[in-house]
Amino acid sequence: MFVSSAHAASTTETIVAQTDTHGAAGTAAPAAPDAHATETHTETGVAHEKAVFPPFDTTHFASQVLWLALTFAAFYLFLSRVILPRLGGIIETRRDRIATDLDQAARMKQDSDEALAAYEQELADAKKKAGSIAQTAQDEAKAKSDSEMAKITAELEQKLSEAEASIAAIKDKAMKEVGTIAEDTATEIVNKIIGGNVDKASVSAAVKAVRG
Repeated sequence: MFVSSAHAASTTETIVAQTDTHGAAGTAAPAAPDAHATETHTETGVAHEKAVFPPFDTTHFASQVLWLALTFAAFYLFLSRVILPRLGGIIETRRDRIATDLDQAARMKQDSDEALAAYEQELADAKKKAGSIAQTAQDEAKAKSDSEMAKITAELEQKLSEAEASIAAIKDKAMKEVGTIAEDTATEIVNKIIGGNVDKASVSAAVKAVRG
């Protein structure tokens, strides 16, 4: 914008200089055409020598600096009033959201740790209870087994005693019968040998003496 203004001003000065040159040539005497051409050419050359690149034209530095200051001030106001507050709001919102997410993550981690600790405690209690139940069942089974074994042993001992008593009774009965048979047989044998009657008491005493 500053360059265009300076360039337009320089162009205007050039046109004015050329117009003044032509005007001066028109008012000169028509009898000297060569002098008119020489003067016009000389003034045009001077005008061309005065035409400078607008940004480097020192005559426009003050206006350029003014416009630069105004533009910078407007840009600064725009940044400070519009852009920076919006950026600050966005950054603050993101900071709050991140803080909220971190707090939520911390709470979730704490809840997870507490749940894990409770689960481990319940698992330990369950294992302990299961071990106690198993030990109790084992002790009860062992006690019941010992009781049954003692009962069976007592029954076997009783039956064995009864069997021994029965065997002893049978043996005594058999021995008595054998003694009687032996006495009768011995009596008959002696009677046949001696050809007479033998005292049964004597034969019984002799058989008992032999049996011991």
